[in-house]
Amino acid sequence: MKSFDAVHNPSAVESADANVDDDGREKRTGTLMTASAHIITAVIGSGVLSLAWAIAQLGWVAGTLILVTFAVVNYYTSTMLADCYRSDAGARNYTYMDVVRSYLGGRKVQLCGLAQYGCLVGVTIGYTITASISLVAIWKATCFHKKGHGAKCSIPNYPFMVAFGVVEIFLSQLPNFHKLSFLSIIAAIMSFSYASIGIGLAISVVASGKVGKTSVTGTVVGVDVTASDKIWKAFQATGDIAFSYSFSTILDTLRSSPPENKVMKKATLAGVSTTTVFYILCGCMGYAAFGNRAPGDFLTDFGFYEPYWLINFANACIVLHLIAAYQVFAQPIFQLVENKCNKAWPENNFINKEHSINIPFLGKWRINFFRLVWRTAYVILTTFVAVIFPFFNSILGLIGATAFWPLTVYFPVEMHISQRKVKKYSMKWNALKLLISVCLIVSLLAAIGSIVGLINSVKAYKPFHS
Repeated sequence: MKSFDAVHNPSAVESADANVDDDGREKRTGTLMTASAHIITAVIGSGVLSLAWAIAQLGWVAGTLILVTFAVVNYYTSTMLADCYRSDAGARNYTYMDVVRSYLGGRKVQLCGLAQYGCLVGVTIGYTITASISLVAIWKATCFHKKGHGAKCSIPNYPFMVAFGVVEIFLSQLPNFHKLSFLSIIAAIMSFSYASIGIGLAISVVASGKVGKTSVTGTVVGVDVTASDKIWKAFQATGDIAFSYSFSTILDTLRSSPPENKVMKKATLAGVSTTTVFYILCGCMGYAAFGNRAPGDFLTDFGFYEPYWLINFANACIVLHLIAAYQVFAQPIFQLVENKCNKAWPENNFINKEHSINIPFLGKWRINFFRLVWRTAYVILTTFVAVIFPFFNSILGLIGATAFWPLTVYFPVEMHISQRKVKKYSMKWNALKLLISVCLIVSLLAAIGSIVGLINSVKAYKPFHS
């Protein structure tokens, strides 16, 4: 039986149908361009600036090899994940946990959720730290330019973290992930900008001939580092590289008709290949310029002082990128909590009712009181943690190490085995299991190196001091 609206106002039904997909969910708006932008936003991030340091710990051979290997593994497993966008029954899987539930089920769904959302929380904290470091670098670069490179231009990070958090509170009120396409495009442009500036400055140093000492194996024991530091920093560097390629937690809501997996594979290839070129250039040229003494972040640790306006512009691009990227990673967390609360208390007006208010220069804005309170509280919490633990390289390495294996390797490969019904103990099954095992060992070693780095940083750290 048709509804009253269907009989008396068919245009209303057509309009409603235009806003939903064939499964009754809100219509997807993602395209190849926006999917590629989301991936580039997620991949070319703060991690790119630590790659020169990472290669300095590993050397030319191991550093370059690990960079390329992570790129290949990431692309390969991402194509497996794209093939799992639809379940065997044809239904769409809108979240990573939905995919795991469709193909693996059981406790693996909870383990996936723990790994995914733990990674997302860690990334938002890391981005808060990194944005504040870039803001401090802008202030210092201007100070050094005016007073000289030897001047005392110190300022604490935490006021800038608070300022970053205030901006994120405002942006967090955007209700839907697919509304963030414009943010991802802006962020992708910013990523290209500061990565290109970093590469250009490194090339200028190499061209000048004033380069640091490099070697096939990287930092030299007894000269640059102790034997134990060499081991731990090499592991941490591996974690940094893993973090720089991590984007499997982001699923795009493509609007194209089936098969969506082909579009997502194209977006993945575009994203990974583009970023790999930037990574190799940034990492290798940075190492060539600074050698074994490459800074942890050559734009904020003042590998370059001049031209100061260009350094400031690059750091401003980093901040703008991280402002947008924070939302790309935070939105899945927001939606998880909100969806669960909506289902638990469907009649609660505080949780479910939308209010329309007029904001000067922005027009009408939809406000939900639960969304306002919950998202604001989340941003405040991540900002507070960032203020307490403002360690850049160690945080990056630990996030990369803990997230890479389960989300980028284990779950995609296991779901591929289940989907394609790969015969147990066959050559392909053994090869895939070997990939899982090797990547697990690499992730554990990287995590250990990052934890050692964190412990050393905590020993020397005094909270709320510049």
